[in-house]
Amino acid sequence: MSASFHAVNPVTLTLTCAIVFLLSHTAVVRCTFPSILTLERAFPLNHRVELSQLRHRDSLRHRRILQQQSGVIDFTLKGTYDPLRVGLYYTKVQLGSPAKDYYLQIDTGSDVLWVGCTPCDGCPTSSSLQIPMEFYDPSSSSTSHAISCADQRCSRAVESSDSGCLNDQCTYKFKYGDGSGTSGYYVSDLMHLEAIVEGSRELSSSANVVFGCSTTQTGDLTKSDRAVNGILGLGQNGLSIISQLSSQGVAPDAFSHCLIGSDDGGGILVIGQIVEPNMVYTPLIQSQPHYNINLQSISVNGQTLSIDPSTFAISDNEGGSGTIVDSGTTLSYLAEDALNSFVDAITQAVSQSVQPLISKKNKCYIITSSVSDVFPPVSFNFAGGASMHLRPQDYLIQQNSVGGAEVWCIGFQSIPNQGITILGDLILKDKIIVYDLGGQRIGWADYDCSLPVNVSLASSGGRSEVVNAGQVGGSTSTRYELIMIFILASSILHLVGAYS
Repeated sequence: MSASFHAVNPVTLTLTCAIVFLLSHTAVVRCTFPSILTLERAFPLNHRVELSQLRHRDSLRHRRILQQQSGVIDFTLKGTYDPLRVGLYYTKVQLGSPAKDYYLQIDTGSDVLWVGCTPCDGCPTSSSLQIPMEFYDPSSSSTSHAISCADQRCSRAVESSDSGCLNDQCTYKFKYGDGSGTSGYYVSDLMHLEAIVEGSRELSSSANVVFGCSTTQTGDLTKSDRAVNGILGLGQNGLSIISQLSSQGVAPDAFSHCLIGSDDGGGILVIGQIVEPNMVYTPLIQSQPHYNINLQSISVNGQTLSIDPSTFAISDNEGGSGTIVDSGTTLSYLAEDALNSFVDAITQAVSQSVQPLISKKNKCYIITSSVSDVFPPVSFNFAGGASMHLRPQDYLIQQNSVGGAEVWCIGFQSIPNQGITILGDLILKDKIIVYDLGGQRIGWADYDCSLPVNVSLASSGGRSEVVNAGQVGGSTSTRYELIMIFILASSILHLVGAYS
């Protein structure tokens, strides 16, 4: 396509010709030129415009662009699985106008994003993680709106919490497995995003999302030790950030994370599917509140343990919650019968090489050589023929050293009287984990999470593009250049048709 532009005056352009190449087997040439287009300024020359006003105008445009081009939104993670150091992974999220930073724990075991608000009863004001404890103030954000009880988004909140109504405000109350809790009310505000779209371009935008404004915290949430500003719930119900962004066309209906397991920790969270040749998938169990998958058996050193498969099944009786994938859990948990069989098998496999001991009711071992050389490989075998292979570091935690020897303990626990298996960060680290909500499946592959990842822009509509989340700003693909030529040419023809 070629077009020459001649400035007749500051607001008038003369066009000579344009050719439109359609992205198909045909091309259309349209020449009705020259034609004079009169353009009007959005703001007069003598009118001073605040920078914030221009930024807001651009933000609206970028939001429309993102709705047309579903992008990959990525977040850098900090923290580590090691309970002796941090015991959680968290990321920075920007909310409000003007945007402010909030550091939130990533949690696939809950649905709602919430932050501590001002005023707040029981919210910590400092953190051993050396992060600022910012409190969200709805009155200081020009784009904040409370969610009324009549709002249909309040009715969706019932799926995710003990929801209620107070002074026509949609309220919530959450209770977590460790006994801690939080309560508050729902608001809507802008969430600021950095999205990678086709051609590895990075585009800043924002989306209006609903999240919790917490006014009360209890239990461990009140402690400054490892305190964060809130929780980024990544569940699959309607108020999950994943569901909200996907329903607005801002992002795909999938997300992935890769948690670094080394001492420094960190990792990446992307809204989109990380692509890796060795990925295996297992179906999600339908109609469950969590990411439940069907664990069928456990193998130690290639030998399947004698565990009744019903141990891992979902039961209508109390307990029997099946197997849940939960990034908000530090360790990992097995149903009690399965844990006993697992510990016995590990102990028997290393009986000639270690000295067993009990430390704080945990089964531990004193070793004098590499843990990888002593302990056997383990496999968790799931429906669909997908196996998750565990190294010793994925089921053991190092406690300390004794006279040059190391003490390693079984990192799996059990919840008394609860037939539940939880795959927490101990297992999930050093792996790509993909939550494909559109395809209703979960996938994984062993991976060095310090390396860049390729991410698919696949959507439920079938479109599929791949960008590299670790190399933003790379060269643009030929296909994307053709798309931009088509868009530009179409825009010119549209303007000419409107003004000729």
